[in-house]
Amino acid sequence: MRVDLQQVEEAAKELYIRALKLLPPDIKQGFDRLAAGETDAGAKRMLGTMIRNIKVAEDTQNLLCQDTGIPIYNVRIGRGVELDGYGLQEAIRRGCARSTREYSFRSSIVHPTTRRNEQTSTGRGVPIIHIDFSDEENTLELEMIPKGSGSENNSWLKMAIPAEGVDAIKTFVVDCVLEAGGKTCPPTIVGVGVGGTSDLCVHLAKQAATRALGTHCADPEGAKLEAALTGAVNMLGVGPQGLGGDSTSFAVHVETAATHITMNPVAVNMQCHSARRARAIFRPEGIEYGF
Repeated sequence: MRVDLQQVEEAAKELYIRALKLLPPDIKQGFDRLAAGETDAGAKRMLGTMIRNIKVAEDTQNLLCQDTGIPIYNVRIGRGVELDGYGLQEAIRRGCARSTREYSFRSSIVHPTTRRNEQTSTGRGVPIIHIDFSDEENTLELEMIPKGSGSENNSWLKMAIPAEGVDAIKTFVVDCVLEAGGKTCPPTIVGVGVGGTSDLCVHLAKQAATRALGTHCADPEGAKLEAALTGAVNMLGVGPQGLGGDSTSFAVHVETAATHITMNPVAVNMQCHSARRARAIFRPEGIEYGF
């Protein structure tokens, strides 16, 4: 399958707009689940207000949040797909810039020292583009995630001592959630990376934070950690918007990688309640949009 880069550009533009305006079904179901189980009356009212806000935004074709985030594109290239790799990156970059110009939403991207905003949601190294490969035949998958600063500012890395074992991981995650409090606009998805190098560990945490609700770590030990940490985090009493209650987090997601015998890195990256993402899948018969 030969990929048309003009179609990639159009999809990159469309995905940014879709992600900002439509919340994935699994997140809406997560809200319903938390609301049904919440025992604090104030927290239950807060969840109801958040659910209504989502519906009003979608019904009126408005953005779910004023923070348009830092644009991240995850690309998965299947077997038999032919494309120009550099051209693919440039097409995504052009589509990202066009979404901001043509839809006229706020550009959140600035130079790190001058703070100059080009009003295109792009800049040096942005959009962030991750490219991976899959065994699916004739399939190109493009996922767009606008990661807001409220959640991204709550990111941590600890180079734990191996002798401290799993307890060090659990303690670190709980401490991070407590430190974040209401700053991440909970209920959150808490992403945890364990293992690898420092940079890989942080990347794993981001992957975990942006996974769909209902998915689980492919590593059985990671899946066990997810279950234990989700229960622990929701006993902290942070609650929706940090105002108290049972509903601190939709879930804790974990991703793992092998690491060195003398280290055990652990990273935490959070996703806010507006866990936005959109996806386009290119196949020979056409392009399918979804979440």
